[in-house]
Amino acid sequence: QVRLVESGGGLVQPGGARRLSCAVSGLNFRLYEMSWYRQAPGKERELVGSIAGGGVTTNIADSVKDRFTLSRDNVWNRAYLQMNSLEPDDTAVYYCNVNARSRMFWGQGTKVTVSS
Repeated sequence: QVRLVESGGGLVQPGGARRLSCAVSGLNFRLYEMSWYRQAPGKERELVGSIAGGGVTTNIADSVKDRFTLSRDNVWNRAYLQMNSLEPDDTAVYYCNVNARSRMFWGQGTKVTVSS
């Protein structure tokens, strides 16, 4: 059974930083591209970025490319999203995602609120 569990969300002041984690189980993690999405209140879910199994970032949204970094640990089966210089518009629920076995798997999400 494939399972994704995000953690690390919370309240952050504008200009602050936060690192999100996604713990993955139930598949050969290193073989799969991992993605991060986010959904802001009242908006559609959008792709933040993706990282290939070998650790190369394959895609990142223009709105975050100078502030967010994707990484992964193929020993501990975790994906990370380092978010710097956070802005109020980054407020959203953040989800990790993997496309495996002909379907998309999602975590439960972790909420990040950027506010003073």
